[in-house]
Amino acid sequence: MKKITYIAIAGVVLLALIAIVSAAFIVDETQQVIITQFGKPIGKPIKKPGIHFKVPIIQEAHFFDKRFLEWDGDPNQVPTKDKRFIWVDTYARWRIKDPLLFFQRVRDERGAQSRLDDILDGETRNAIAKHVLVELVRTTNREYLTSEGLLAGEVAKSLAKISSGREVITRSILEAASRRTLELGIELLDLRFKRINYVKEVQKKIFERMISERKRIADKFRSEGQGEASKILGNKERELKRIQSNAYRTAQEIMGKADAEAAAIYAKAYNQSLESRKFYTFLKTMETYKTTFSDKDWLILSTDGDFFIYLKDKSGK
Repeated sequence: MKKITYIAIAGVVLLALIAIVSAAFIVDETQQVIITQFGKPIGKPIKKPGIHFKVPIIQEAHFFDKRFLEWDGDPNQVPTKDKRFIWVDTYARWRIKDPLLFFQRVRDERGAQSRLDDILDGETRNAIAKHVLVELVRTTNREYLTSEGLLAGEVAKSLAKISSGREVITRSILEAASRRTLELGIELLDLRFKRINYVKEVQKKIFERMISERKRIADKFRSEGQGEASKILGNKERELKRIQSNAYRTAQEIMGKADAEAAAIYAKAYNQSLESRKFYTFLKTMETYKTTFSDKDWLILSTDGDFFIYLKDKSGK
């Protein structure tokens, strides 16, 4: 009998422990909880960390994150106001502001992500369709450092003055989407463009136009360089001819002076004594022989000529 009593008491204690364990739940600092009874929310959301209790079996605790959550959109092809088709990739940060409303409208984070896809993608499309491309990729009208010739044609248009800018556009998307997400118990914290790019067809044309523009600028620089090179070569040739002309004139002046001095010396020597004149005549004749004859020359000379005078022997033969 006592044994049965002990078993019964142990069973009651075990059931009590099971009931207590199933009724208790722990809420940490990163969580907030909604209690539902037969699927319907009851009471206020539990946001205070610690141990809390619920009625076992008939009540259920639904946990939601209190931290900032991530939304990463899929790249979408969107037309701008100036009819440029671009790929836009966005991301956002959000949190569950009202867990009760959040539970009633979207149930869980998967449902929230689906609704955010619809809201944020739609507001992004609307905003982009109202602005030209340059407004989406620039934030300020700061001065740009550019090479000569790069502001021609379409490039000049892309650097036009902006009135809104990327930052203002993202803030407008955030404000418009926040009004809709608050109805879901969601607070949008931030939204940004992760990437903006042309679609492949347009991107190819843009690259071709950029290459053509750079080639035009390169050809211009090459043409200017060739013109400058021709100018330098022309100046070099002119300067070279001037130097050569001056050098030739100087050489002729020196040679003229030397010839004049030589003539003066010859005249002076000729006016000297008979022996001096003979010696001078002998030297000049020898010089003439040296410059006139060679090993292969044959000369037919008269023995009575002055040119032959020093080729005779002393006997006159």
